[in-house]
Amino acid sequence: MKFVDPSAVATASLPRRRFVQGLALGGAAAGLGLLRPSPAWALAGTGQPGVPGGTDFALEVAEKPVNYTGKTRLATTVNGSVPGPVLRWKEGSTVTLRVTNRLRVPTSIHWHGILLPFQMDGVPGISFDGIAPGETFVYRFPVRQSGTYWYHSHSGFQEQVGMYGPIVIEPAGPERYPSDRDYVVMLNDWSDDDPKHIFATLKRQSDYYNFAEPTAPEFFHDVREMGLQRALARRRMWNRMRMSPSDLSDVGGYTYTYLMNGNAPAGNWTGLFRPGEKVRLRFINGSAMTYFDVRIPGLKMTVIAADGQDVEPVSVDEFRIGVAEVYDVLVEPQEDRAYTVFAQSIDRTGYARGTLAPREGMLAEVPAMDARQPLAMVDMMGAMAMQGPAQGAMPGMDHGGTAGMSMDSMARVRHARTEYGPGVDMRVDMPRTNLDDPGVGLRHNGRRVLNYADLHTVGGPIDAREPSREIELHLTGNMERYTWSFDGVKFSDAKPVHFNSGERLRIVLVNDTMMPHPIHLHGMWSELESPNGQFQVRKHTVNVQPAQRVSCAVSADAPGRWAYHCHMLYHMEAGMFREVVVS
Repeated sequence: MKFVDPSAVATASLPRRRFVQGLALGGAAAGLGLLRPSPAWALAGTGQPGVPGGTDFALEVAEKPVNYTGKTRLATTVNGSVPGPVLRWKEGSTVTLRVTNRLRVPTSIHWHGILLPFQMDGVPGISFDGIAPGETFVYRFPVRQSGTYWYHSHSGFQEQVGMYGPIVIEPAGPERYPSDRDYVVMLNDWSDDDPKHIFATLKRQSDYYNFAEPTAPEFFHDVREMGLQRALARRRMWNRMRMSPSDLSDVGGYTYTYLMNGNAPAGNWTGLFRPGEKVRLRFINGSAMTYFDVRIPGLKMTVIAADGQDVEPVSVDEFRIGVAEVYDVLVEPQEDRAYTVFAQSIDRTGYARGTLAPREGMLAEVPAMDARQPLAMVDMMGAMAMQGPAQGAMPGMDHGGTAGMSMDSMARVRHARTEYGPGVDMRVDMPRTNLDDPGVGLRHNGRRVLNYADLHTVGGPIDAREPSREIELHLTGNMERYTWSFDGVKFSDAKPVHFNSGERLRIVLVNDTMMPHPIHLHGMWSELESPNGQFQVRKHTVNVQPAQRVSCAVSADAPGRWAYHCHMLYHMEAGMFREVVVS
C-alpha cells in the first residue's frame, strides 16, 4: 500500500510559492538584459498594438534569457518574445512567412488548425525536413478560414520552452459577434527545468511530480467514513491496478509556473475596458501539458467560438480548456471595477491570472483555488461505473456519476490484440459516450460549466454525406512505464493510417486511460458527433475524457501526409502519435 508522508508534501510546497506566483517582472527585466515583453502583450486601451499584420511576415527563431522565478533560463523565442507575436491575417488572402532559424539545432513552425497544403504544415519527418540552423524556410499558403488559432514548434521540446504564438484571422465579411475590445489570452506552462530532464524523470518514475498521492491520514479518514473493510478494498483496488485516484496531471505547479500572455501570476497581464463595452477574449491553451479551468468571478462569459469556428452562443461561468484548444468568449463588464481572469490547473497546484480593468493599476481579488478532486469510478470504468451492484459494479466503491449518464450512454468496444501487452496497463470495455460531463473537479461545483454537449457550430457540418467507413483507435498507455500509444502501438512501431482522398469517414476514439487526451488531426477538421451520431461541433483538437468514447466525422479533402497525435507534449514524445496518409 503506497502512502505519502504529508509533511513531505508540505515541505515540498513551501519553496513553490515563488513558482506559483512568479515574479512581477515575468519574462521582462530590461535592466538585467533579459527578454523584453512583446508590445503585443502590453497594457492597451484598444486591443493589442504593435501586432504584425498584412500578408508578408519575417519570423526569427532564437534563444533569449528569461526570468520567471528568480532564476535566469534560456527560452526559445519567435521575434524575441514569449509568446511570439500575434499574427493577424485576412481570410481570402495568401500569406508568406519567412522563418529564419538562429538556433544551433533544427526547428519548425506548425500552423495549428490552419487548412493548408501538407508541405506547409511544418512537421519534420512528415511534411518537410525541418529548418536547419542558419537557414530560412518560406511558408506560403492561402488563408481559407477565419477565427483564433495559434502556431508552435513541432521540433523536440521547443514548444515547452517558449516557441508559440497566436494567430487571429479576420473574416472576409463582418464579424458574426462584434465587440468593442479584442484581446488574446494565451495560457502556457513554463518550467525552469530542462524538458528533456522532465521527460526522462517521467520515464524513470511516472508519479515523481505528483505530490498528492493518497496519504496515511486520508486512509484513516476513509476508515471513519466507510469502515475499515471498504477503505482497505478501495486502496487494494487502486494498488492492484497500479493507478492512483490523484493522477490528474503528469507535471504540475511544483514544477510549472503558469503564464498568461507571457506573464506569471504576479506579473498580472491587464486588458482595459470601459464599463458597458463588449470585450472579446480569445483564449488559447498553448501549454505543453496543462489543462486549465477558466473563470472571471463576477462576470458571465458567452462562448462564441470553439477552435476558431463560430458556435451558437452559450452563457457560462466557467470552462475547461484542454491543451491546444481555443475558445473565444464575450464579456460585458458593467461596473467601474477590476475583474480577475483566473485559470487554475486541473490538478489545483497552480494558476495563471490576469486582470480586466477600467484603468491601469487596478486589481481584483484572486480567488482561492478549488479543492483538488480525486478521479471517480466513472473516470476509470466509464459507463460500467454507473450500473448498480447487481449489474456488475465493483463492490466497496463509490460511483462518481456525471450529469446525464444513463444506460444508453455506453458502448461495448473490442480491443485490438496489440492492446494486450506491456505497453498497456488498462482497458475500458464499456466506455461512456455522453458529452455533457465537464470532467473531474468541475462536476456539481455550483457554477455553470461548459461541456461539449453545449457546443453547436454555426452552419452545421461541412459535408452532408454520411461516413462510408469507420476507423476505431484506442488511446492507450502504461503509467508505470510512461509509454503512450494508439492501440498499444507507439509511433516508432506503427504503420500509417490511410484515408481515401475525397471520402467521408468516421473516426472513433476510445480512451482506455484515466487521463484526458487532446487529440489533434492536422490538415482536416474533426467534426465531433453526439452520442446518437448527429453533428455537434467542428474542432481541430478533440478532448477525450477518461474512459470515454467519442466519434468524429472527417472529410479527407487534403491529400498528403499529416500528423495525428495527442497534444500533451510528453505523451506525443512517448508514442501517442500516428501518421495519416490521404491518397
